[in-house]
Amino acid sequence: MFKRILIANRGEIARRIIRTCRRMGIETVAVHSDADMFAPFVQEADQAILIGLAQPYASYLNMEAVLGAAEQSGADAIHPGYGFLSENPTFAARCAEMGLTYIGPSPEAIATMGEKVAARNLMQKAGVPVAPGTADPVADPDEAEAAATEIGYPVLVKPSAGGGGIGMTVVESPDKLKAALKTAQGRAHRAFGGDGAVFLEKYVPNARHIEFQVLFDSFGKGIHLYERECSVQRRYQKVLEETPSPGLGTNQELREQMGQAALAAAAAVGYVNAGTIEFIFGPGGEFYFLEMNTRLQVEHPITEMTLGLDLVEQQIRIAAGEPLTLEQSRIKPQGHAIEFRIYAEDPVTFLPSPGPLTVFQPPVLSQHVRLDSGFVEGDTVTPYYDPLLAKLIVWGVDRAEALERSRIALESFKIEGLKHNLPLHLKILANQSFQRGEYDTGLLGRL
Repeated sequence: MFKRILIANRGEIARRIIRTCRRMGIETVAVHSDADMFAPFVQEADQAILIGLAQPYASYLNMEAVLGAAEQSGADAIHPGYGFLSENPTFAARCAEMGLTYIGPSPEAIATMGEKVAARNLMQKAGVPVAPGTADPVADPDEAEAAATEIGYPVLVKPSAGGGGIGMTVVESPDKLKAALKTAQGRAHRAFGGDGAVFLEKYVPNARHIEFQVLFDSFGKGIHLYERECSVQRRYQKVLEETPSPGLGTNQELREQMGQAALAAAAAVGYVNAGTIEFIFGPGGEFYFLEMNTRLQVEHPITEMTLGLDLVEQQIRIAAGEPLTLEQSRIKPQGHAIEFRIYAEDPVTFLPSPGPLTVFQPPVLSQHVRLDSGFVEGDTVTPYYDPLLAKLIVWGVDRAEALERSRIALESFKIEGLKHNLPLHLKILANQSFQRGEYDTGLLGRL
């Protein structure tokens, strides 16, 4: 087992990893920017090393600074968390070059699944359902028009690199395709660099977003940990997640089909460690591979709450070369869990709202109510990073109880000093379609 793990991240996820490492008797090293000098995760780690200025490119995205800190601290492994360098194959390769264990998949797996056209083609070969789309990137407007006609409108113009919905554009008719193509290419280039390659894929109206958590060890054994419904989104960014999925309901046959497809997707790329296969789920019960996240997901706590597992511990044990001891037949989710992403942002415009946390008083926490946060009262939320304040995770014996406990927890959560989206979450809970579990990715646009 590792003696010392450097956490190449910050905030909530860094504190989350520190908790597990402390329980496992593993020392932790925090790296931080000057803006995070007094952040809770810096105080809680066994060591803390300043690696640069506040801007991400000068600190958390500066892989040589991170690797230098690992060498300085004597760490023998690096956990990338999510975001920043967590899906950068070059970073994973550099860790290996320096004799550091990267707590995640191989550089090759990250690279393959990070390039969406290559991933789509690999999934097709593995028998995983994919939506109709182009087998290669498209740049020429005439070529795109011919492909869109064959696929059938509406279509999605999607960047081949990156994730999070950045650069994606829905095109309803041929007269809007050329402009959408140019816009998507420009956004992709600015966000992900390179040539801004894009491809076309069939757009599924009124779809849901359902993902499956998988674990694979280095001996070829893989299991899935069931699904998470992630359909409550704004601008393709998740706001709320729950498990089990209301979209799948009691359809255990379909649930198992999706779980097996997720395992086939991960196996096709020789995956090792924790990963997530994301699917688009159509109103007719059809599902298509969307992408694979080759890292820990922000929403992993709801899986932990329903299974009684620590996914960070599983990641660490797999990376240390231990075999999976979990058996698929013995994994039985219990109850219902919901995660609310609490952001420092305007609840109407979704624009970030940095500022001081003059009041930050979470609800009463228990075995049913969990809070993962990177902040404490008196901290200041800077404009340099994602405005996620906390994740509120609530469990109930069934969905109705989880919803009621969530309402009580959200109403008792007190935040002052900046704008936040607690009102939006309460509005979602009050929505009758959401209460019935009858919603899709367009829910927020209809509130």
